[in-house]
Amino acid sequence: MNPVSFDDAETYEPDEGWRRVAMAGSDKFSFEWFEKPPGHSSPMHDHENEQVCICLAGELTVATEDDEVTLSKHDSVHLESNEAHRVENTGDERAVGLDVFAPGRSFDFWTDRE
Repeated sequence: MNPVSFDDAETYEPDEGWRRVAMAGSDKFSFEWFEKPPGHSSPMHDHENEQVCICLAGELTVATEDDEVTLSKHDSVHLESNEAHRVENTGDERAVGLDVFAPGRSFDFWTDRE
C-alpha cells in the first residue's frame, strides 16, 4: 500500500488558478486532481495516454476536434489515446475534476512542453 496525503502530494500550477495535484498512481495509471477558475481552458493538446475526466464540482466542457460535451458533478468522459482535446471551466464558479491516465504520466507532460 502507498498512501498519498492530499496536502503533501506533488502540486503543479500550469496557469494561474489551474492547479493540479498528483495522487496515487504507477507506470500503468495515474490520478490527477485539478481545479480551474471560471473561464479557464487548457490548450488543445493530445497525449499517448488514454484519459477519463471526472467532474467533481462545477462545470467542465471537454472539446475535441469533432465534438463537445459539458460535464456536471459526477459526469465523466473517456478520451482515446492521441485524441486532441481541451478542458474548459464554462461555469461561473471554480470547477474541480479528477483525471485518470493510462498508462500513468508525470507533470513532465506540462513542464516539458514548449
